[in-house]
Amino acid sequence: MTTDVVADKPAQETSGDSMYAWLGGEQAIKNLVNRFYDIMDSDDALKPIRDMHKEDLSPMRLSLFEFLSGWLGGPSLFIERHGSPCLTGAHKPFKIDAAARDQWMQCMNQAMVDIEIEPKYREMLTPAFERMAEMMRNSD
Repeated sequence: MTTDVVADKPAQETSGDSMYAWLGGEQAIKNLVNRFYDIMDSDDALKPIRDMHKEDLSPMRLSLFEFLSGWLGGPSLFIERHGSPCLTGAHKPFKIDAAARDQWMQCMNQAMVDIEIEPKYREMLTPAFERMAEMMRNSD
């Protein structure tokens, strides 16, 4: 079952000179996050990374949406709600190796294609997402 990202507070308007705006703003980021988790939740090959999450993905959908909103130049929703993010600390309880990193990237890359992010923006985002995914690695 798909559970969409729901934020209890509408995002503020942002400048049109950001990746957030170029991708289409709040709804586009929600679409990306929802598709990302739908892929993770539906592909048995992604079971190792899916098993790192609770059965209910709703809190993670919201958290990733809030994080990406600010990271992409939109409203800093995650920081407003939780303070400054510590991604490595949040992921420390999990064994994240190269395979997990690659599965995360598989979900993100497919989500970007599926929601039809323009190729020029995918080319810009992919290396940044790869760096983020590599930063989460804590195991060989």
